[in-house]
Amino acid sequence: MTDLPLDARERRALCDLLDGLGPGALTLLPGWTAADVAGHLVQRERDPLAGPCLVLPRPFQRFADRRRARMLAARTYASLVARLRSGPPPGVFRIGWVRAGPNLNEFFVHQEDVRRANGLGPREDLTPALEAGLWRNARGGGRFLSRRLRGAGLELAWAGTGERATVRRGAPVARLSGPPGELLLYVFGRRDAARVELSGPAAAVAAVRRARFGM
Repeated sequence: MTDLPLDARERRALCDLLDGLGPGALTLLPGWTAADVAGHLVQRERDPLAGPCLVLPRPFQRFADRRRARMLAARTYASLVARLRSGPPPGVFRIGWVRAGPNLNEFFVHQEDVRRANGLGPREDLTPALEAGLWRNARGGGRFLSRRLRGAGLELAWAGTGERATVRRGAPVARLSGPPGELLLYVFGRRDAARVELSGPAAAVAAVRRARFGM
């Protein structure tokens, strides 16, 4: 599997996990089961009406939610996971930068959503290439994912290395330290599950803890 692109490896690992745990498995997302995750990911790639709504304001997201509910009622869980496993359809989701960025993020983060809600904990077998890809995405995507942070700046630090990235300018500055995957989870809004260290002036730390991160 090491010859596959990073997003393809994460896609396959997530599908294996979904197959193993079944449709009713819990996730870190309130109200969502493994079936919802499978439906969401299939919808993202293959529903030309609802897929774009996933990154639009809430009325559009509610439309996507209704479409996903209908999909889940009409299709079996096994067929959804098989569809996801088959890879991205022709089009935008096969473009290189989409695969390296948004696709990798989706499959990594949702895999951790399912793993950690079911007591499996963080993975300890991340390859250097995967960690480098996750760092690149946390550093680049963090600027958008932390856009609601007010009253402080935010720096990401890859623990154990000299890698640093300012994702939100401002003062005072808080520092979020950890492995790249944990940093990515935090800025995607999984703060309670992410194994990171938040440090800095008290006002900056408080501002980060108040902020809503994610899409």
